[in-house]
Parts: sequence; structure tokens; C-alpha cells
Amino acid sequence: MVQMSGNHRPPNILYIHSHDTGRYVQPYGYQVPTPNIQLLADQGVLFRNAFCAAPTCSGSRASLLTGQYCHNNGMLGLAHRGWSLNDYGQHVVHPLHAAGYYSALIGEQHISRDAGVIGYDDVIELDTNGAGDVAPTAITTMSDCPEPFFLSVGFFETHRQFSAPTSVRDTLYSLPPPNLTDSPRTRQDMAAFKASARSLDQGIGAVLNGLYECGLAERTLIICTTDHGLAFPGAKATLFDRGLGVMLLMRGPGGFTGGKVFNAMVTHLDVYPTICDLAAIEHPPWLQGASLLPLVRGETDRLHDEIFAEMTFHAAYEPVRAVRTERWKYIRRFDDYGHPVLPNCDDSASKDLLIEHGWAEQVIPSEQLYDLVFDPSEARDVAGDPGYVDVRASLRGQLDEWMEETDDPLLRGSVEPPPGAQLNEQSQRSAGDTLRIATPDPADVSD
Repeated sequence: MVQMSGNHRPPNILYIHSHDTGRYVQPYGYQVPTPNIQLLADQGVLFRNAFCAAPTCSGSRASLLTGQYCHNNGMLGLAHRGWSLNDYGQHVVHPLHAAGYYSALIGEQHISRDAGVIGYDDVIELDTNGAGDVAPTAITTMSDCPEPFFLSVGFFETHRQFSAPTSVRDTLYSLPPPNLTDSPRTRQDMAAFKASARSLDQGIGAVLNGLYECGLAERTLIICTTDHGLAFPGAKATLFDRGLGVMLLMRGPGGFTGGKVFNAMVTHLDVYPTICDLAAIEHPPWLQGASLLPLVRGETDRLHDEIFAEMTFHAAYEPVRAVRTERWKYIRRFDDYGHPVLPNCDDSASKDLLIEHGWAEQVIPSEQLYDLVFDPSEARDVAGDPGYVDVRASLRGQLDEWMEETDDPLLRGSVEPPPGAQLNEQSQRSAGDTLRIATPDPADVSD
């Protein structure tokens, strides 16, 4: 146990993360009752325009925990399908460990098939990663572990399969996301999401209550976020704001108090350097984000003029990149498959409804441009409009420059999966369809 006193004592860090929640929680204005997450907002700070770096489960978490884009940290696909970090030594637990922190992993992690390679002091095995198992284990762990600590508490909720709807009112009246038609099937689907969100919130509430009971609340920084957007069509595994937008709430030492709301664009890449600053750790040279502290302390009103996001593999290959400013979103596809890649959308009643109406045959252009002031739902692509030629060219240039500066492998052509990776074909309907196992290119295999 590290003994430090006064203002020099580094805070404990409680990293709470969920699956596929986006911003669909109460403090972001949605009709999804989450009173415990609301309490964090009321007592801490809420980032209204927080984004993940990749709208996939492994890629998003890998970027937050290494402070790097996926094409730099290696997580270009899903860990359970064969991808891994280039260097697990770049995970945030390693500099924290060097600074005297104890670390433990409880519940979901999604960045390695073998959690033992990540570097936690303890990996606590559970029967499930649902709130009913994760929350009590997190409470027991924090009551016994040395300080300062870094605890990763990962909830399976709100990943599909959702919980069964628990409210007739929700089933009848729940409004689906605005890009989906309002129908009995989509309302039922949204009601099931809300049931899972209730379970998530109850798990978070139990952990917060445990933090108070252990007398740790005042010296613990809570980071509460999710990996990416909802597991609905047009959200998760897309570079629309519906896929990239995440809840991000923080409460604790360092100025993360007072019920403040920040409107500046921030990303998951900013979490690692923030942790470094609060723990008095030098920033590793690979970090690609910016500390949130100047924003939180009122020293600036913006961190980024633009943010970037990517996806290469999810269930199937779909190489896309995007740049977002406060006004514009530019998305570019880097292969010739010009239709929705259906395996990359989780199966659901909402997905079935779209497929029945011809979704699979829709054509997706190689470039898309959206005016986020007049079209915040990203429904009207203006990339081909002559009036937006200069805007499109400028954003294309920004994206090209970022890809060059970060040595994006897409600049050299199609990205190959690692040998043994499991893939769906782009033309399949579901991630549950027959998988292809990636094999090495014979040209790359030496005798």
C-alpha cells in the first residue's frame, strides 16, 4: 500500500464501463430512467459531446485504455475473433502500476481472449458479466484492496440480448432512435433496451453505494462511460454520431465536481492523459489525445477543432474513416462493397424490419458529408451537392493528413486480418452466419 498525504495523494480510479449504451441515459435527456447515472451527473461533470475512437466493442476500449487509435494500437477488429493489441505494455495499468497503483479487472474487458496478458494485478473470474455478479464483486474488491487503486468494472448491459421488457407502458410508448421508423416492433425493441439500461443503472448504483460504505468516495475518481452507440441499425458499428457518441461522466478529485456540463468535443483518447495528470505520471510518448483537465478547470473552452474515428473490421470487413468538426461530418469508405454490411449490425427486430423493406440493396457512396447544424441526424448526405465542393475537399484533406500522420495501413491498400481470425462475409445477413477463418497469404510465408 502506497502511503501519501495531503494534496499529493493520487486518487483511486474507478473505471465503470458498459456495452452499447451510447448516450441513451437520463442525464443526456432521453426517456431512459437511470437515477444513479443521473446522480453522477448531478455531483460530477458530464461531457455532452464525447465520442469513442471506434464504434466497435474491442476497438473503442482499446483506444481508451492505450490512448491510441486502433490502427496504431493494433485492435483493428474484435478480440474474441482474433485481434489483439500490438503491445499490452501500453495499457494504462502499467504506468499506474509503476506509480504504486494496485489494479483489478472485474467483469467485461473485451481487449484480449486471455485477460491475464493485460497486466492487472488481479483478474477476478465471474460466472457472468451481468450487473448481478459484477456489482457485488466490485464492492468486495474495493473494500479489501490497497490504495491507490485502479478498478475496471465492466458490465455486459446494455449489449444484446436485452433484458425482457418489464413495463407495459415502455412496450406501448417507447420512442425508438430517430433514424428508425416508429412501429410496434421498434417500440418493443426500445423497451427491451430500457429494461437492460435499468439493470445497468442498478449495478452502477450498487457500486456507488459500496464506494460510500467503504469511505472511499471522496478520494476516488469515477469514470463512467460506454464503448459506443446503441446496438440498433445505423448506430453501433457506424461512424454516424449515433455510433460514435458516448456517455462520459466523471466525478471526484481534480475538479470533477459541481454538476457541470461541458459542450466541447472530447474523445475516449483524452481519458488516458487525464489519468496521467491526476496520478502525476508523465505522459507516455504514444498518447494521441489531450488531457481533460484544462477544460474542466476553465483554462480553455475547447480541446479539439476536429476528431477522427475509424472502423476496419467488426464481424465483417468494412474499412471506413471519418473526421468530425463542430459543424461537419465527413465519412469515407475504402473498399468497393457499396451496400450495408449487414453482419456488422446486431440482429434485432429493428434490423429485420429494415431488411424486409430493402435495406440490403441500398447503395452507400464512397464519400458522405453531413451538415451537423442543419442535419444533426445525418440523414441528408450533401457530398455530391455542388454547393459543398469546397467543404468536402477541405475535410477530405484533413482526413488524408491524419491518416498519413498516424500511418494508417489503409493508405497501402486493403487491410488483411491476422491468421486465424474469424470473419463474416460482407454479403451475409448476420454475424451468426457461417464464419471464414483467415489464413496467411502464401506470399507472406517464408520457407
